[in-house]
Amino acid sequence: MVFKRVLGSLGVGGPVVAMTLDREPVRPGGVVRGQVRLRGGGSACDLEHLALELVAGVEAGYGGEEHEGDVVFDRLRLGGGFRLDAREHRDIPFTIHIPWETPLTEVSGQPLGVVLGVRVELAAAGAMDHGDPEPLIVRPLPVQEAVLGALGRLGFSLVAADLRLAHIAGTGQRLPFHQEIELTPAPQYLHNVNEIALTLLTGPDGMEVVLEADKRGGGSGALGRHTVRHEGLEQRDWAGEVDSWIRALIESRATHTARDGRAGAAIAGIAGIAGIAGIAGVTAGTAAGGAVGSGMVAAGLGDALGNLAGLADLEGLDDLRDLEGLEGPGGLERPGGRRDSGGSGSAEEGRS
Repeated sequence: MVFKRVLGSLGVGGPVVAMTLDREPVRPGGVVRGQVRLRGGGSACDLEHLALELVAGVEAGYGGEEHEGDVVFDRLRLGGGFRLDAREHRDIPFTIHIPWETPLTEVSGQPLGVVLGVRVELAAAGAMDHGDPEPLIVRPLPVQEAVLGALGRLGFSLVAADLRLAHIAGTGQRLPFHQEIELTPAPQYLHNVNEIALTLLTGPDGMEVVLEADKRGGGSGALGRHTVRHEGLEQRDWAGEVDSWIRALIESRATHTARDGRAGAAIAGIAGIAGIAGIAGVTAGTAAGGAVGSGMVAAGLGDALGNLAGLADLEGLDDLRDLEGLEGPGGLERPGGRRDSGGSGSAEEGRS
């Protein structure tokens, strides 16, 4: 573990700092144990600050502006203001609580491509530095496994799992980012949905499930939110319940799209009326102005016909109305521990 700025300021023969973690995977809301090992150098030195940080590689921005950077989402102060004597060996054990909303790094033994880690923050001789993160493996809680397993049985496939630096409006999200799991829909939903985005926000009492469906061909987004508790998981028909969530989401999406279509039809109708009024005015001008006015009439008719053609295309809304008959089958405080700072979400008016 290299602290170039700190050790550089202390000169050659400075202290050595290392960290070891228990290699057992952890679940959201669990704990990670380990120790920081300090080895004194050729002379005594004063350590001003020693802490641990949980860091995640998070995507910021959308579309062509996306980039990834490390975000600190929790911190545990271990000490500071002490002297490490020459050749002294000092081991500092620690237990760090993992926030309930900590993202998953693997499911069923398969890595999701999410990068999490624990790193040491050290200050000495007026310089602050960070060590390289030690990887952290996070597996799902039983309630998360229940939902993910149901999606798998329904035929959904994993596309990607990203961390988004944003807050989902209307949820109890506490961290400044959330995990978005993108899924390819099962065959029975393919004609309605192009992709499903899933976010699982766990807490001490249960979990918020946030679903978003992207209607193929564009249109308004629709969100589905559901709350489940940690208890009684084995008594629920998870495949049937998740299927009802998906079908309700599809119906909501269809309703939003139809509403947008009706709004577009109204705008097109107003434009068409305006075009017809323009034709009447141009016709009057033709009687007074001769050949020049005649050319303007032809142009005005062309605009009006274009508007009428657009209105005719809106007859396809009947297909969307048919979707309204779809029916499905059926119906966070962090753990204790001393911290310098906690995660706080940035405002975002929901997903779009």
